[in-house]
Amino acid sequence: MFRGVVYNVDSMVSRTDEEIALAVQKGDVESFGILVERFEAKLLRFGRKFLTDRQDIEDLVQEVFIKAYSNIQSFDVERRFSPWIYRIAHNEFVNALKKKSRLPFMLFDFDTIFPHPFAKETADAEVNEKELRGMLSQSLEHINPKYREPLVLHYIEELDYQEIAEILHIPMSTVGVRIYRAKTMLKKILHG
Repeated sequence: MFRGVVYNVDSMVSRTDEEIALAVQKGDVESFGILVERFEAKLLRFGRKFLTDRQDIEDLVQEVFIKAYSNIQSFDVERRFSPWIYRIAHNEFVNALKKKSRLPFMLFDFDTIFPHPFAKETADAEVNEKELRGMLSQSLEHINPKYREPLVLHYIEELDYQEIAEILHIPMSTVGVRIYRAKTMLKKILHG
């Protein structure tokens, strides 16, 4: 997706994201492609939490990589790379949402929430799955994005509270409060 990047697979694949970022900072620009490869699917999935149009999401992820590459010198290699790039993605997606605020807002991709297929032994199981997805989709639409985003970052993107705090620029204690409130809201909505 990040067009024009060629990288040396041999020595860099086993390195950490931070080591690869440092190599890029030192002039090994081709290694940036490994970071693209590692984060592209994750950022596309993250983008689906904000937008519904696949092409828009792909374009924004492309922009995230361009911005990350352009600003790689500002990355502190003593910190984790993932919160840094997720912060760039967060900003891009939020800005896109502001521009498209009148369009429908798809909150979650069900394939991400339910990564393993349900047993389809009977027609009833298929109907139950559709009902569950519909109910969950409707419920998530009622959760304020302020609470929904930390929930997504923690449970779907599997980031810890510190990483979420860095991405959202909020205290770590606030992350915990927002996740707790989101779960409480979701339970109330689901249980009526």
